Amino acid sequence: MKKILLFISLLIISCHNKKEVSYSVDKIKNGVIYEVNIRQYSETGHFDDFTKDIHKLKDLGVKIIWLMPIHPISKTNRKGTLGSYYSISDYKEVNSEFGTKQDLDELIKEAHKNNMLVIFDWVANHTGWDHNWIKTNKDYYTKNKNGEITDPINPETGESWGWTDVADLNFDNLEMQNEMIEAMEYWVKEHNIDGYRADAAHSCPPSFWKNAIDRLNKTKKVLMLAESDGYHPGGFELIEMFDMSYNWSGHHVLNSIAKKENNSDNLIKNINRNLNDYSKKHILMNFTSNHDENTWAGTVFDRYGAGAKTFSALTYFLPGIPLIYSGQEYGLEKRLEFFEKDFIPKNKIEYFEFYKKLNIIKKNNKTLNINSEIKFESIDLGNKNLVLFKRSDSGESIYFLANLSNETQEIKTDFEGNYKSLLIDSNYNLNKNNLQAWEFHVLK
Repeated sequence: MKKILLFISLLIISCHNKKEVSYSVDKIKNGVIYEVNIRQYSETGHFDDFTKDIHKLKDLGVKIIWLMPIHPISKTNRKGTLGSYYSISDYKEVNSEFGTKQDLDELIKEAHKNNMLVIFDWVANHTGWDHNWIKTNKDYYTKNKNGEITDPINPETGESWGWTDVADLNFDNLEMQNEMIEAMEYWVKEHNIDGYRADAAHSCPPSFWKNAIDRLNKTKKVLMLAESDGYHPGGFELIEMFDMSYNWSGHHVLNSIAKKENNSDNLIKNINRNLNDYSKKHILMNFTSNHDENTWAGTVFDRYGAGAKTFSALTYFLPGIPLIYSGQEYGLEKRLEFFEKDFIPKNKIEYFEFYKKLNIIKKNNKTLNINSEIKFESIDLGNKNLVLFKRSDSGESIYFLANLSNETQEIKTDFEGNYKSLLIDSNYNLNKNNLQAWEFHVLK
């Protein structure tokens, strides 16, 4: 009898310690997303090194931790020495270079203890060439006219995308779809993760994602982020199945403004189009960097130059939620290697303090929350190098003023009265100031 009572007591303690977390907009409404590149986060590239830093992310306002793929990487056709995170050999295991499942569980527990959600990067479109399905279920894969399994093909050209380290999955095969979804359910049920970032979501049929999301939500409400948008194949039918998606078009506009190819008019048109085309409940993720952009397009300093902070601050003000990619909070000045070991120096504290200030402003002003009732307006200053945005709700308003150019700009406006610039904690008069190159203010 004593043994039975002891077992029951241990079971109760175990259930109590496993903090049940599920997604809701309220949990993330005033937060940001943090994308973690475990391999490059530290010199060792272990889960543990990131876990011990999770408490620091509170100061940055992180509410969602997005882990880049943590699964074993195929060796066959591998690119580089270590291969791509997106060439997966087993959906239910972890890459031993990062640690063990127990180490991963500690990371998830620590995140939940700090009121953060954890989502995995899920690669549904293809597997690595070492995946067991290659041997046991060849019909799970796309084949050429000779019956050979192929890497992913561009449907517009009929040519390879160049992703030769992965094998394309055949979504006409419903048995494969079911096994895929079972693997997704495994991590939610057994490791208590909170959802997924769907890699190249538009490359898989909407019916697959609908089935996957419906089944996952039977375990608990999960957060689903699509690496796509309403203007990709699949369109809004696909995107509205997800809670959140990339603001790709907005990101490209920001890059083009930095290169002087576009101006504030293009940004305003993009914002208005998004507000019109997406449902009020859908959340757009705004970003200046991520793993692809950093490695293949360049650092934020390569692309935005002296305006890097300006555009980062702007992502906090646009409708949606901002993303910080590993290293941005330390002013990452190099393109991280994708197929080799690298690491992020963490010595530029000024950028950590910059994002910390943005978080304090976001946290203290409900008009910066994710809320479909918040009104977003663009105020015309008669200068295509300047923006003045206003967010308001229930009588409260906050403004974002910026010079999106590398030259001083004169402000001409009928606005009366003094405002407080929250980032520098001082008064600001809209009628008596010029804006220096890339100067910006959050005003109240």
